[in-house]
Amino acid sequence: IAASRGHSVVARFDIDNNIDASGLTAENLAGVDVAIEFSVPETVIPNLRRLIELQVPTVVGTTGWYDRIDEIRTLVQAKNAALVYGANFSIGMNLFLRLISQAAELFARYPEYDPFLIEQHHRFKKDAPSGTALAIAGRMRAAYGERTPNAVSVRAGHIPGIHEVGFDSEADTVTLTHNARNREGFAAGAVVAAELIRDKKGFYEFPELLFSE
Repeated sequence: IAASRGHSVVARFDIDNNIDASGLTAENLAGVDVAIEFSVPETVIPNLRRLIELQVPTVVGTTGWYDRIDEIRTLVQAKNAALVYGANFSIGMNLFLRLISQAAELFARYPEYDPFLIEQHHRFKKDAPSGTALAIAGRMRAAYGERTPNAVSVRAGHIPGIHEVGFDSEADTVTLTHNARNREGFAAGAVVAAELIRDKKGFYEFPELLFSE
């Protein structure tokens, strides 16, 4: 995806060359415009701290670290750095999140409709509920408060990702579903985020940049 949009991937870091963020050095990142961080919760914080220290604008797609988000936001601000994070970088999913906010606001006016949230992923996914499901619940919480549904998680086979929000009453059921066919949408959105954060400073959630205009 990056190459198709005219970019060059000049370095790659993984478990073989970046234990405890040791590979993220000024020498290894010389000339890098943006770093895209998709790892696991156990390694994301050391990676982010190092990238922020080195003043490399960063796109973060890893989830499972949001209990430390204030720490990272403070560091970004202190270093005048640039970081954009997202539970899901799919353009379609971010539009879906906007629809969920609007739908929740409408349905919450009618107590006969109970909201529900179901997410499905492949059996290799390590977090449950997904970061995206938590983001969906966050969008619903503004309208539902304590009635915001807990996500029901399914882990099976090779499901790329399905998120379903529904509103059920005795008379009928209304559902909204996002079904990821593959990971291409996530990758494309991450590259778009890299393009948007490259010349900026600050701490952003992806929709803030995606819908800034």
